[in-house]
Amino acid sequence: MQAAEYRKMAGVEDAMWYYRALHRHVARSLAENLAEHDSPAVLDAGCGTGGLLRHLHAAQPAWRLGGLDFSPLACELARERTGSEITQGSILALPFADATFDAVTSCDVVCQVEEPARALGEFFRVLRPGGTLVLTLPAYAWLWSYHDEEVGNRRRYSRGETAALLAAAGFAAGRGTYWNMLPLPLAILRRKLFPPGRATSDVRLYPAPVEAIFRGMMALEFAWLRHGTVLPCGSTVLAVGRKPV
Repeated sequence: MQAAEYRKMAGVEDAMWYYRALHRHVARSLAENLAEHDSPAVLDAGCGTGGLLRHLHAAQPAWRLGGLDFSPLACELARERTGSEITQGSILALPFADATFDAVTSCDVVCQVEEPARALGEFFRVLRPGGTLVLTLPAYAWLWSYHDEEVGNRRRYSRGETAALLAAAGFAAGRGTYWNMLPLPLAILRRKLFPPGRATSDVRLYPAPVEAIFRGMMALEFAWLRHGTVLPCGSTVLAVGRKPV
């Protein structure tokens, strides 16, 4: 991902509707799977500028949180913004010993590497038996657009393809769903029919009324998912895997 995109991310990820929803979904999935741990060790693999770590620290101050990112700039920004231990490295060769973490998160990162199976294998390796992986990926190959090119994506995934990646790496299937279902028609219009005139991503803070509308949509989706609903479509996939004991 380009340096400018990391700086944009650092400037908006605490407030933009998408990141707020992403962090909330991941935090819920972790909390559901780490309820038996008092102080679990959690790695955010591909932590970017640290937004998820900031959210998790506020929600779960007893958790032991760390991050990893390939970009030196992202690591620098994450250290400044989180105070967590941030390691520079690749998700294709995690610089951690086997069975180090109780949970690993990886949000919209596996889509940026040429060997996704290798990344999943590394997540599996560094998890303790019974450990949890929470994975998010951009959905649908047909939704590929200028946004993917700007943020460094190499491909987009269906829910079935994501489940197959987890299974091939040895994970027991947990919950899997799409989200960003309600904004999907707007995403199709923006990215396929009315793209911007210059190269850019959709990472930005929108006017307050627009942010409020999207946050309302996300609140509805969060409520549905909290009550066990699996959303049938959406522009993002969320999947949970468990390393067998």
